[in-house]
Amino acid sequence: MYFVAFVSLTLQITGLVGDHGILPAGGFLERAHAAYGSGAYRLFPTLCWLGAGDGMLRALGWAGAALAVLLMAGVAQGPVLMLLWLCYLSLAVVGQTFLWFQWDGLLLETGLLAVWYGPTQLRPSLARERAPSTAMRWLVWGLVFRLMVLSGITKLASGDPTWLHLTALDYHFWTQPLPPWPAWYAHWLPDWTHRAMTLAIIAIELFAPWLIVVPERWGGRRARYAACGLLVLGQLGIALTGNYGFFNLLAIVLCLSLLDDAALERVLPLRLAAGDPEPRWKQYTVRGLAPLLALLGVLAFAREIAQTLPGTRGGGAFANPLLDAVAPLRSVNGYGLFRVMTTERFEIVIEGGADSVHWREYRFRWKPGDPTRRPAFVAPHMPRLDWQMWFAALNPEGAREWLVPLLRHLLVGTPEVLALLGENPFPGAPPRYVRLVYYRYRFSTPTERATRGAWWQRERVGYLTAPLSLEGSLPPR
Repeated sequence: MYFVAFVSLTLQITGLVGDHGILPAGGFLERAHAAYGSGAYRLFPTLCWLGAGDGMLRALGWAGAALAVLLMAGVAQGPVLMLLWLCYLSLAVVGQTFLWFQWDGLLLETGLLAVWYGPTQLRPSLARERAPSTAMRWLVWGLVFRLMVLSGITKLASGDPTWLHLTALDYHFWTQPLPPWPAWYAHWLPDWTHRAMTLAIIAIELFAPWLIVVPERWGGRRARYAACGLLVLGQLGIALTGNYGFFNLLAIVLCLSLLDDAALERVLPLRLAAGDPEPRWKQYTVRGLAPLLALLGVLAFAREIAQTLPGTRGGGAFANPLLDAVAPLRSVNGYGLFRVMTTERFEIVIEGGADSVHWREYRFRWKPGDPTRRPAFVAPHMPRLDWQMWFAALNPEGAREWLVPLLRHLLVGTPEVLALLGENPFPGAPPRYVRLVYYRYRFSTPTERATRGAWWQRERVGYLTAPLSLEGSLPPR
């Protein structure tokens, strides 16, 4: 998972937050230090305090990918896991809005637990792996429980009528950020299948995790097998009809922790046997950390529910100093995707022109644009600018912080930023003007697609901006 996450991010990092990126990391850290003084080092823990230029960002990214290869080879897994967590945290902090996705937090939280869950041998053998402590095993299972149960509870606790009335999937397939082509077919399934799938999603997320805590004397092992199967099935369904970066793969890996050696031996061509016990220093450290990590998980669980309840949203409903103290590490989190379902799809289309009459459209690699282009699979790659454009369409004013710099880079023709797009309609010289056009999109009906060949239908709603130029119509930096 780390390998996928680091490679995906490193391929985009300079265009997003590099020296000539949309939100330069160096400027972000300078503003943080000016605002908080020496406290900025605690609030924004990152190795980029040593340097935040393109070289440092790439070094952290490719170092993370190389460390992930060592991890897969079984080399010094304990130290390597700690370095991986530190590298990803460092990039997540300076990634700003581009790295605030729930699966970024989930990777950091999983990675921190893995530091203590994984073996300490320098060259471990899969056949005689040192078994993780019971406490760490339950902490990982607790993360699975929290991730899945919160995903179900927040859908109902939010009061969103589409979940309560089982109509969420009438909208989800075509309003989600980056739908792949199977989502078009799923959308046009009969209504009763949407109701059944919605009910199945809620049931799996709400009830399957409770199988994790079934006592051994009541068939706990088989109950965990069943929980793993149901939860993985749910993730596969989401992955088949959506593009959520590495989230689904990471969630599946977490669910596989519910399987024991007896289950793994059925699919692995070797006999597994427990190795020597972990060294005493690690046993004592885990015994000290486990109660604290468990408490933090419970507090995060309670806070997420409290903040989701109608009338309590906004962050102040469940303030907790302990959670606030560890918040900069981004490794104790609440979860819950799509607790409120969007029921319309808007897209921001960026156009450029040499004058204010003739306009050409900038095309993104993955987000909907040309109605005739087939929606594609991109996961486990996470195209972060494409995703942010979906959020910007929901709240254009809220995206102003990075959308204005993006437009400025298009007018300048910054190569690092243009590389994030799919097609530059001005390869010779950048345009003099850009503007933002607001469209409403929907999936084509089967008849429309058969006659026109278009996957989408769109209508122009209006213009979010007048023509903008570097000569003064763009807001200052």
